[in-house]
Amino acid sequence: MADRALKNSKIQVVYNAITEEILGDMAKPGGLKVTGLKLKDAVSGEQRVLPVEGVFLAIGHIPNTDFLKGLVDLDQDGYAVTKPHSTATNVPGLFVAGDAQDRVFRQAITAAGSGCMAAIEAERWLESQEH
Repeated sequence: MADRALKNSKIQVVYNAITEEILGDMAKPGGLKVTGLKLKDAVSGEQRVLPVEGVFLAIGHIPNTDFLKGLVDLDQDGYAVTKPHSTATNVPGLFVAGDAQDRVFRQAITAAGSGCMAAIEAERWLESQEH
């Protein structure tokens, strides 16, 4: 994907930049019209405005599961291994959801759904532990 983006004349790659603010005009019909990004250079600290007409937020494609290493079974790419059709891990009472286990969709909306699944499974597991 990086090669395709670099070769696309419509895409400007900005390195070492932190998005400080999404700028826009609320007076446009239909709500907010994005007009730019307020960026801060991560090296120099210099701020600038990059004119844009839209924003797509992505959190990456590497699961943030390093803290689970040695505790939960992880696959070769770092995704938590769960039981089929479940959010349950190999550790009883430990459930994972979202980008930690979903290697296909990796989207916030599906993460919210699997988070709900994990909460329900955790509740059922806790109920089953009562003596």
